Amino acid sequence: MALTVGYAAMLEQFHPREAVELSAHAEAHGFSGVMAADHFQPWVPQQGQSAFVWNVLTAIGERTRGDFGPGVTAPTFRWHPAMVAQASATLAAMYPGRHWLGLGSGEALNEHVVAGYWPEAPERINRMFEAIEIISKLFHGSLAGKDVKHSGDFYKLESTRLWTMPEVAPEILVATAGPVTAKRAGRHADGLITVGAPLEKISGLFDRFDAGAKEMGKDPTRMPKVLQLHLSWAETDEAALANAMTEWPNGGMKFPKADIRSPFDFAAMAKLVRPEDFEGRLVISSDPDVHRAEIQKYVDLGFDRIYLHNVGRNQREWIETFGRDVLPKLGR
Repeated sequence: MALTVGYAAMLEQFHPREAVELSAHAEAHGFSGVMAADHFQPWVPQQGQSAFVWNVLTAIGERTRGDFGPGVTAPTFRWHPAMVAQASATLAAMYPGRHWLGLGSGEALNEHVVAGYWPEAPERINRMFEAIEIISKLFHGSLAGKDVKHSGDFYKLESTRLWTMPEVAPEILVATAGPVTAKRAGRHADGLITVGAPLEKISGLFDRFDAGAKEMGKDPTRMPKVLQLHLSWAETDEAALANAMTEWPNGGMKFPKADIRSPFDFAAMAKLVRPEDFEGRLVISSDPDVHRAEIQKYVDLGFDRIYLHNVGRNQREWIETFGRDVLPKLGR
């Protein structure tokens, strides 16, 4: 597959109108595609926003020409899987060939707001794969003009179909950083999403994903492998570090975050984050070539699509700098 490098629009940091403007600005400067996460709350209060991702993706679809998707949404707690399927199918019908569906097992920060029981990780993962089964049934049954139904461990679906469908169902991409989930994703999804991590860890994820795909008779070389990469660039190293400490302290937290419920709890924990905590987790530099070398490592590892998130507010300067000095120098 050809390499594309897209823009990660942070709805946790920017008003939705600004996020759409920045997405269009990124495309005008060489970025291809947009990823935006489905958050109900920001990570920390300093970020200050959390717009409804499906509305914003529609506006991005109108203002850009590349691919776009929620990277990621959890089809398991705030949402019944049927609602996620309908939202995704509608976007794909409106913007043929451009929309993909990124799914994850959820975080309490976003999902606990409906006040349900918050289970341990194994149950969250099982819920996600049952949700994928429902979404896949709805996509494929609806394309065939048939009603589908479901009765499982976590969800029920009465006989129905999606009445608005694209000609081709959206790709279902599963977000994971764990090997067991990666193998199941290879079996049941169309592709993989992960975040920046040590290369040997990601290589192991790829191996497990590929093994799962082959078990189902699929060709893993034709299945997209997608990366979201956080970074901090500014005109000086000091400003880049200040942006990371202020706007993205969660990037320096070396523990699982899926059970933390409030941005204010994250803010309290952020007081413990030190500059050295970002080492190996987030490249912080004013030198575009340092960032280019880091991104190239992931390209060489085999990612097909990479969506870049600069953690600071200096989005336009960063977009223009990377569009000029970084993106043209990346390649297989």
